Amino acid sequence: MTDKQKITIGTRGSALALWQANWVKSELEREYPGIEVSLTVIKTKGDKILDVPLAKVGGKGLFVKEIEDALLSHDIDLAVHSMKDVPTELPGGLQVTIFPPREDPRDAFFSHTGKSLKEMPEGAVIGTSSLRRIAQILNAYPHLKTKDLRGNVDTRLKKLERGEYDGIILAYAGVKRLGWADKVTELLDPVISLPAIAQGALGIETRIDDDFNNQRLAFFHDPKTALAVRTERSLLRTLEGGCQVPIAAYATVDENNQISLTGLVAALDGRKIIKDTASGKEPEKLGEGLARTLLQHGAGELLEECFAANPDI
Repeated sequence: MTDKQKITIGTRGSALALWQANWVKSELEREYPGIEVSLTVIKTKGDKILDVPLAKVGGKGLFVKEIEDALLSHDIDLAVHSMKDVPTELPGGLQVTIFPPREDPRDAFFSHTGKSLKEMPEGAVIGTSSLRRIAQILNAYPHLKTKDLRGNVDTRLKKLERGEYDGIILAYAGVKRLGWADKVTELLDPVISLPAIAQGALGIETRIDDDFNNQRLAFFHDPKTALAVRTERSLLRTLEGGCQVPIAAYATVDENNQISLTGLVAALDGRKIIKDTASGKEPEKLGEGLARTLLQHGAGELLEECFAANPDI
């Protein structure tokens, strides 16, 4: 067996990350019978620090840097990421240009009682580690309280079952991929909780100069997902925000490749939200343009407040 019949995937060790990597593995094996695909599990900084809110940990690329190092050193051939974890600026020599079809990007709410988020009583404690979710929840439902929630999807659901929270919010895509969609109490309308940048989308990261594998992986690519993700990430890049900043964006693409983008920047306590929508056909131009519109309406001041409260971001 030649080296070209072998491929090594780098992945985090969480149940969701392993599901995603194994899905890519199985698709490769189906597309190329006889190929030998192996997984290398790599622990990232974000996996190691579980007792501190993500916004306080600091640094971009909390869930990808160590995997990217392995890619650059040729210890692995490709990495499978949840795109919402990937910084908008990649290390030299690496690229994410392959995007499989996106899963449902909405946030999912879970409660003990089966009550929706709107029905939760005053003072109910909602678990999430996302500043984006916290700000939007407090804006829509100021009678609720939020509490930091860390850990893998299964860990977070167990914390809810133990009564540590009255409800929790997770990305529906991960829950669905793990086969737990029946546990969801409510899927949150993007009007209430606009998704994180690229939520629900996977990205395959490779070395730019690895022509053989870049061509071999091309069958995974979904052009409409790529347009949406590129648009959302362009907005994030222009706002100079990381994944731990209260920024949200959601792009949809119609049959004519017309892109509609909604973007949002919020105050940490939800007292103020700046939100707007734009459409066009050029993803980077559209994302950058909407970001500049948000800045004109005061988004910069809200982001400065966030950075002042979390100087390590």
